[in-house]
Amino acid sequence: MHIARRFERLLESFRHVDGRQWTGQELDEATGGVVTRSYVTNLRKGRIENPGYEKLRAIAKVMDFPPELWFQEVTDSDAVRIETDDANIAEKVNHLFKVIQNDTTGKPYTNAEVARLSLGDLTEEQVEEIRTGANSNPSVDQIVALADIFGVHPSYFLDRAKKPPVLDQEAMEIFRDETVSAIAHKSLHLPDREREMILGIIQQFEETRRD
Repeated sequence: MHIARRFERLLESFRHVDGRQWTGQELDEATGGVVTRSYVTNLRKGRIENPGYEKLRAIAKVMDFPPELWFQEVTDSDAVRIETDDANIAEKVNHLFKVIQNDTTGKPYTNAEVARLSLGDLTEEQVEEIRTGANSNPSVDQIVALADIFGVHPSYFLDRAKKPPVLDQEAMEIFRDETVSAIAHKSLHLPDREREMILGIIQQFEETRRD
């Protein structure tokens, strides 16, 4: 889905408490000018196809929706609160470099390998800038490219937790399976009871296979 259409759905779904949609002027003021009124207008009109990391996070924080919704369909069940801690994208990227190995070489990825696998979305210099923090505002295309290469969901980079989640090699292999990843993401915003029901069903299948 084009980023402009996704933004319109987010504006429709995550309104003020009185039911009003956020205006460009309100987003400008609430983000302290990080997202200007003109930027909102251009984003809604489709003139900005690749907004930066900081813009996405600022809008999500002000409108109070999970940042991962920039990469997912919006439904009523997605209207949950987000944390307010700052994330460090350099730390998150370097964590992936540390725990994920290149299947071809059996060694950690190099900046050059990641750049090559991005198919033009990233240069080796840009990868280095992201890893060192020199570029704290990578574009959507760059975030998606990194996610594809390392086999994680793009929301990993927008998670507002201070520290990267614990990701070992086994966990990353699990989430490279499209079906397993889909189950996890679909159940993310379900109530606890319904998630427990899903877990119970999976456990029943495991017991059946053992028998």
